[in-house]
Amino acid sequence: MEKWNQSSSDFTLLGLLPQNQTGLLLLMLIIFVFSLALCGNSGMIHLIRVDPRLHTPMYFLLSQLSLMDLMYISTTVPKMAFNFLSGQKSISFLGCGVQSFFFLTMACSEGLLLASMAYDRFVAICHPLHYPIRMSKIMCLKMIIGSWILGSINSLAHTVYALHIPYCHSRSINHFFCDVPAMLPLACMDTWVYEYMVFVSTSLFLLLPFLGITASYGRVLFAVFHMRSKEGKKKAFTTCSTHLTVVTFYYAPFVYTYLRPRSLRSPTEDKILAVFYTILTPMLNPIIYSLRNKEVLGAMTRVLGTFPSTKP
Repeated sequence: MEKWNQSSSDFTLLGLLPQNQTGLLLLMLIIFVFSLALCGNSGMIHLIRVDPRLHTPMYFLLSQLSLMDLMYISTTVPKMAFNFLSGQKSISFLGCGVQSFFFLTMACSEGLLLASMAYDRFVAICHPLHYPIRMSKIMCLKMIIGSWILGSINSLAHTVYALHIPYCHSRSINHFFCDVPAMLPLACMDTWVYEYMVFVSTSLFLLLPFLGITASYGRVLFAVFHMRSKEGKKKAFTTCSTHLTVVTFYYAPFVYTYLRPRSLRSPTEDKILAVFYTILTPMLNPIIYSLRNKEVLGAMTRVLGTFPSTKP
């Protein structure tokens, strides 16, 4: 009964920023980045929905990436900002579980979705004649649903385990959100088995997709260098470099954080790395995909160009 009472009480998030003017300025910057992410990803989803020329598998997958990024950044930043501005650092036991579930779901689902996007470019460039069959609407839908379901199942397993750990040490989580590995030092039981499962889960949902993406783009770049058309080569290279930029920003800090043993990790370093995949990447994705993509820029011109014509 004692353990249940311990595990049902609130946690304290120590946060990312110091409680001073410097911290306030950094928070304002984070809120600005948060606003850009909301506008950019919402705009990308709307653009892909209303422009018929973007109704292709690649942009359908991109719209799902924007949706995941919206939910991703909304899981961590609002609570962090509220705690800083209110001076309160507490988060309820249930709230911590909900935040952990959505964070892990978005993290795993986005990793799988990025792998699907890499496969889409691989088929489009290396096997263009087979593209309508391999990347049909049904196949694209299966990839999206599979990413969401697998991410949710994995997240649910980790969250349920975290909520059933008997916590009998300090309840101060040295992070700005409820990250399960950051909660493990608070447990009063040996968690080496679960830490091994975190390693396995990270390998399955992040490392293996990353290796698959690297292999896909390796084949793509090889095919691009052997193209005769300069215009086709330039377009393919631009698309692939855009995807690789997104992949690097997302996977590198994630894999580096979660594949290291706990003895080699530091809370400060983990929090700084988490800023990349929880705050910066959701903001950068729509910017990278729009500014380096002529089709998206063209769609923006067409959609924005319709507004003046609606005036009397």
